[in-house]
Amino acid sequence: MKLKGLRWWVVGLIALAAIINYIDRQSLGVLWPDISVDLYPNHSEDERKAIYGIISVVFVFSYAFGQAIFGKIFDWIGTRLGFVLSIGVWSVATALHAFAQGMLSFGIFRSILGIAEAGNWPGATKGNAEWFPTKERAFAQGIFNSGASIGGIISIPLIAMLTIFFSWQAIFVLVGLVGLLWLVPWIILVKAPPQKHPWLSESERQYILKGQQNQDLDGDGEFDEGYNPPTAKMLSHKESWGVILASAVIDPIWWLFVFWIPIYLSEVYSMDVTTIGLYGWVPYVGAMLGAWFGGLLAQNRIKAGWSVNRTRKFVITLGCLIMLPSLLMMARPGGPVAAVLLMAVILFGFQTAIGNIQTLPSDFFGGKTVGTLAGFAGMAAKLGAAGLTYLVPWLTAGGNYTPAFVIGASLAVIAMAAIWILCPVIAPLQPKS
Repeated sequence: MKLKGLRWWVVGLIALAAIINYIDRQSLGVLWPDISVDLYPNHSEDERKAIYGIISVVFVFSYAFGQAIFGKIFDWIGTRLGFVLSIGVWSVATALHAFAQGMLSFGIFRSILGIAEAGNWPGATKGNAEWFPTKERAFAQGIFNSGASIGGIISIPLIAMLTIFFSWQAIFVLVGLVGLLWLVPWIILVKAPPQKHPWLSESERQYILKGQQNQDLDGDGEFDEGYNPPTAKMLSHKESWGVILASAVIDPIWWLFVFWIPIYLSEVYSMDVTTIGLYGWVPYVGAMLGAWFGGLLAQNRIKAGWSVNRTRKFVITLGCLIMLPSLLMMARPGGPVAAVLLMAVILFGFQTAIGNIQTLPSDFFGGKTVGTLAGFAGMAAKLGAAGLTYLVPWLTAGGNYTPAFVIGASLAVIAMAAIWILCPVIAPLQPKS
C-alpha cells in the first residue's frame, strides 16, 4: 500500500500533538481562578498569583531541561519512539493533576509534565528534517507551530465550557486521556523514516531526500547524513550559539502570554473563567495565522530564487519588527477587545519569526545533530522563559503589566541581533579545518 503525500500526514499528526500539548499545559492557567479559590480561600489575589508563578516556573525549568534530554533521546531512539515516550508520559502527568492538593503536588506533576512535553519541539524539528526537503521545511514547521496556536484557540474556551459540567479534577483526567488516544494513529502511520517507509512512493521518497541540502555533501552520488559533529564541536560553531541565543530571548515573549493571558484578563478586567473563555482565544488566532504566514512566505521566497540565508533572515526580522510596536502599545491597550487584538498581532509576529528560527538546526547540520541542537536551543528558550515568568508577579504587582511588555520588546531586538551577528551565512556547515 502506498499513501500519497505521506509527509503531510506525518506533519499533520505532529501538529495534532502540538494541539493536545497546548490543551494540556493551558488547563492550569484557565482553571487557576477556580483552583486558587478552592485551595487558597484565605489568600489575597497577589498571593495566589505568586503561587501560580512559582508552579509555572517549576514547569518551565523542567521543560527547559526536558528539551535537552529529549533532543538526545530523539537522536538516539528516533522520531517514532521518541514521540511515543514523550506524549505517553505527559498525558499521564496531566491526568495526575486531578490529585494535586497544593503547591508541592502541583509542582511535582507540572515538573513531570514539563519534562515530557518538552520532547514535542526537538521531535518536531527532527521529524521536519527527516520528512521534508529544505524548501518546504519552514512551511512544515509553520504547520506544526500552528498546532500550538490552534491548541491555544481551542483550550481556553474548551476548558471554560467544561467547567460548566465537570470539576477541575475531572477536566485534567479528560484532557490526559486525549493524548493517549493520539498514540494509536501515530504508531500505525509512522512505521519508519522516509528511507525505509513501506507506504512511501518512490517518487516522494526521492523528492524528500534529493531536496535535503545536508545530503551528499561529499559529492559521491550517494545520500549521506551531512555534518554531524559531536556536541562539543557543534557548540564550537558560533552559528549554534546564534540559534541558542535567539531562542533564549524570543521564546519568553510567547510564554509571557501563554501563562498570563487568563491571569491578565482576570486581574486587569475582572473577568471570571467563563468570560475569559470568550476573550482568551483571540490572541492565538493571530499566532495561528503567523505560523502559516511565516512558513508560506519563506517557501515562496526560496521558490522565487532567494537563498536560504536571505530568506531566513528576512522572515525572522519581519516577525520581530511586527512584535515591537504592539508590545509597547500594550502599556495602554484600552479596553479588553483592543488588548486581545494587540496580543494577536504580537503572537502573529512571534510565530512568523519562530518557525524560521526553529528550522535553523536543520539548515546548519545533518540529521543526527538536528535534535541535539534543537534540544539545547529549546532548553535555553525555556530557561529564558522561566526567568521572565519568575519576575512577572513582581513586575506586575498591583496589576501594572507595562514593565513586562517593555522587557518583551527589548528581547525581540536582541533576537534579531543574534541571528544577524552570530549567523553570518545560513547554510550547511562544514568541519573546521
